[in-house]
Amino acid sequence: MMQHEFKVGGKSVEVTVSKNLGEWSLGEMKAEIMNDGRIRVTMPNGASQFAHSAKVGDNWWVHIDGHTFCIEKIEAGSSDDGTDGGMIAPMPGKILEVMVEKGQTVESGQLLMIMEAMKMEHRIVAANGGVIMTLNYQKGDQVQQGAILVEIAE
Repeated sequence: MMQHEFKVGGKSVEVTVSKNLGEWSLGEMKAEIMNDGRIRVTMPNGASQFAHSAKVGDNWWVHIDGHTFCIEKIEAGSSDDGTDGGMIAPMPGKILEVMVEKGQTVESGQLLMIMEAMKMEHRIVAANGGVIMTLNYQKGDQVQQGAILVEIAE
């Protein structure tokens, strides 16, 4: 089973998905992808409907029962909300350099770390000014997408 977060109609929705013999379970609903690209959705009461979907950029547009929904998958590390002052890894990678120390005062936009991901260097900068409270990773550490790298208190 996998836990995912989606945004539908501007609201965040958490969904647990499990796959069993080509059939996907979304909570109590089941979805089966047909050979012609349609999706058969079976509701908890046993009723089923067909849905059509199309991927445009990072969004899925789903048409079912006369309604159209835009579904955006929220990837860990893709949010720019600052996660309570913590800087997060935009993708899996390796820390190449740590430019700050715990207790150091930093300014908004100041370079905190350099990480390598997909053969490119990514600069992790302070979203706001404050004091470095926690350095969760050091030079050479591997990090996963969405990992909190640095926590800053204002």
